[in-house]
Amino acid sequence: MLSDLEAGKRFYGELFGWTFQDGDKEYGYYTQAFAADGKNVAALSPKPDGRMPTVWNLYFASADAKGTAARIREAGGQLVTEPMDVGSYGTMLMAADPGGAVFGVWQAGTHKGFEKTGEPGSYTWAEILTREAERVDTFYETVFGYGSRQIGDGENFDYQVFAPEGKEVAPANAVLGRFRMGSEFPAELPAHYDVYFAVEDADRAAETIRRLGGRVNRGPEDSAFGRFAVVADDQGANFSIIDQSTRVEEVPA
Repeated sequence: MLSDLEAGKRFYGELFGWTFQDGDKEYGYYTQAFAADGKNVAALSPKPDGRMPTVWNLYFASADAKGTAARIREAGGQLVTEPMDVGSYGTMLMAADPGGAVFGVWQAGTHKGFEKTGEPGSYTWAEILTREAERVDTFYETVFGYGSRQIGDGENFDYQVFAPEGKEVAPANAVLGRFRMGSEFPAELPAHYDVYFAVEDADRAAETIRRLGGRVNRGPEDSAFGRFAVVADDQGANFSIIDQSTRVEEVPA
């Protein structure tokens, strides 16, 4: 969600090689983004209100949006937007977890969502940054039936991963991460989602982001999951990039 749709198309078109299908006025000019092979990878949408933040929104798939809405309330979350039909495309809602991180839920109609993930130029991961770790963990386990497991030490590095109900909580099945923000984060920084897009070369992508007027807030740096950087586009929307082909087993202190 951004203020200048055309600027967004220029930025992400050059960064990821995306092409776009212009949206209709009826649906707020929601503009679909496609990878070079024509597969659906994301969307850009003008903000209906300039006071809204410029952000990447993450949507969780649901077979029953109204049922998910009820579980969100019961588990201590808040509904920002009640379930509403978007023509034949599907049903959506917006909500906030108990820590305040905002997310969407999508019950697919004709619009099924991602057609490509985990490859350069497409979505690959997301994590919640929050100060309410215990409440948030319980919330996502309750609402979506996730299993979870701590992969950090729980104190210096408190990071939980979630896997779909009925699947082993292992790296191959993980669909979401949760990171506890500590005193190293500004007190005014709210809970939020960080969405990761895969790239072929994190350093080259970071250079492109700077050239296009964006910011590199952290990195690029190595990790066991790939070389990554935390960045922002030229309108202030934060996201991360990661080259998953470049991994290290141990990162020097």
